[in-house]
Amino acid sequence: MTPPATEIPSSAPGTIALAINPAASFGRTRNAGDHAAARFRAAGGDVVVLKADSYDDLRRLVDQTLAGTRVDALVVVGGDGMVHLGVNALAGTDIALGIVPSGTGNDVARLLDLPLHDTAAACRRILAAMPSGGRKIDVGRVTANGRATYFAGVLSAGFDAAVNERANSWRWPRGKSRYNIAMLRELGSFRRIEYKVTADDVTWTQPALLISVANGQFIGGGMRITPDASPEDGMLDLFVVKPLSRLGFLAVFPKVFAGKHTGHPAVEIKRVRKVRLEADAVVAYADGERVAPLPVDVDIVPGGLRVLA
Repeated sequence: MTPPATEIPSSAPGTIALAINPAASFGRTRNAGDHAAARFRAAGGDVVVLKADSYDDLRRLVDQTLAGTRVDALVVVGGDGMVHLGVNALAGTDIALGIVPSGTGNDVARLLDLPLHDTAAACRRILAAMPSGGRKIDVGRVTANGRATYFAGVLSAGFDAAVNERANSWRWPRGKSRYNIAMLRELGSFRRIEYKVTADDVTWTQPALLISVANGQFIGGGMRITPDASPEDGMLDLFVVKPLSRLGFLAVFPKVFAGKHTGHPAVEIKRVRKVRLEADAVVAYADGERVAPLPVDVDIVPGGLRVLA
């Protein structure tokens, strides 16, 4: 459907590379990519639609397109996995990232206060931001085995990462309920982890259920684990949940969605610039995507990404 004339900006938006989630043929947002392309074209944009059969194939196609075509913006259609793809394609460049949130978690979109599951509103937001080039935000950088990966939201390494691994293996249910059910399943067998943490050159041993390193506020489809985190302060928030009983964990868990858990004695948050996490048999996830087993080194890249938000 062609958007009304009032939505078309005074200047054409230029060339937009539009990357669409390979799984977008499922669910209520299966046509979001096509609708976004139509709206950008109606606004006068030159749209290069990027689709592939798999996430890895799409990632390679995005990289090839950015290397061979001059684009004014990369817009991703999907959830945090697609945002993760876009962040890693653009970090350190001056090409802006636009997001049409239509995935399961959409935690980075929440961080940027973008409209969720509303393709028209998301496209209007992108078009309105394009003339100014958007704004710059910090990105986290995690280095493991000599390879750097960037993230906009949160790196998880512990119970939350194990829940992600379980939830990502399921096709149903969608939304935050999938994460919640996976959490309850994982809680039955999970044990405390003995971490070695080095933060801003101070090292200590930390028993914990989980440790996360946050540039943003949200994980798991709206859990506000670090409610004061900002992607524009040049800092990371180190989030620690010390060992709790299962009942103790279940008592504090509902408070996380409103960010009311931070006063609990088992919860600790501190601002840092760089962190090294070490532990046995723990895999780190960033923006919900599998990165690498620990050890990992995490630091902040101030203003490392331009976003249309």
